[in-house]
Amino acid sequence: MRAYPLTWRLLDVLETGLEKVFPRRLAGITPYLMLAPAVLLVGLLVLGLFQVADGSLRTLDTTTFLMSESYSLDNFRRALSEPLFRNVAVKSFAGSLIVTAMTLVLALPYAYVMVRTKSAALRKILLIALFLPFFIGQVVRAYGWLIILGNQGLVNEALSFLGIGPFRLIYNYPAVLFGLIQYMLPFAVLMLAPAVTAIPEETEAAAESLGANWIQTFIHVVLPMARPGFVGAGLVVMTLSLTDFAIPAILGGGSQDFIANAIYDQFFRTSDQGLGATLALLLVAAGSTLVAIVFALVGTGTLQMGRAKQ
Repeated sequence: MRAYPLTWRLLDVLETGLEKVFPRRLAGITPYLMLAPAVLLVGLLVLGLFQVADGSLRTLDTTTFLMSESYSLDNFRRALSEPLFRNVAVKSFAGSLIVTAMTLVLALPYAYVMVRTKSAALRKILLIALFLPFFIGQVVRAYGWLIILGNQGLVNEALSFLGIGPFRLIYNYPAVLFGLIQYMLPFAVLMLAPAVTAIPEETEAAAESLGANWIQTFIHVVLPMARPGFVGAGLVVMTLSLTDFAIPAILGGGSQDFIANAIYDQFFRTSDQGLGATLALLLVAAGSTLVAIVFALVGTGTLQMGRAKQ
């Protein structure tokens, strides 16, 4: 009982202190003050991009292993003309598109069942299965797949018991795509679930009352109305998979590098920071252009900020 008056007094002291720090006459600029940390963070990122751009214009002197003082476009010429980097870029963009498509195909049924199920127990199980991977780091998950899919892993051991195999299930392109799909699936489900929730159940019931079966209802009602979630989830999955480093490095075994792995190699293995900066800058430019094209063609989806137009 004594704790309540003390709590009230503490709250009064806190309120008085806040009024002195933020007087009511400053209430108009309070939102801008709250935005200051975000503006500072974005400013630091932009400053870092300028530093990267400066480094991309300097070439490596192979005699001294120092960056040149003069500017040139040699790094951009190498990045755009050498077959190695072209192949890595094609592999990265193709992989991100495949991962995005497969992830969305798997995520929508999961999100739909999780939102629409009448069973509280099933919803809890699906939620636990959805959030559990977030408690395990990406690197740990990738090494876990090495144990499961390795030459002497659980899958090959089971196949050997059946008299088939072993098969090479890791250190190849499909293994990288599989690992990325498994890693991106929870992100896509989290982006699609609000879009499915926003679809009125009465709309589906109306379609069924007009003679549509559940497949027709799903295709002609749920899919079009879930489009904002598709756009948001697709962009998130595409950008994350395009810039991923750990899964291509671990499940690819060094033979299925994405652009992020090539950037790492230039910075830390060949010490060619100029070429690494060039690849990083091209990756940012290409990814931003791709996102801008999607925004222009289909809108921003659930990533839209502010009040929706009526």
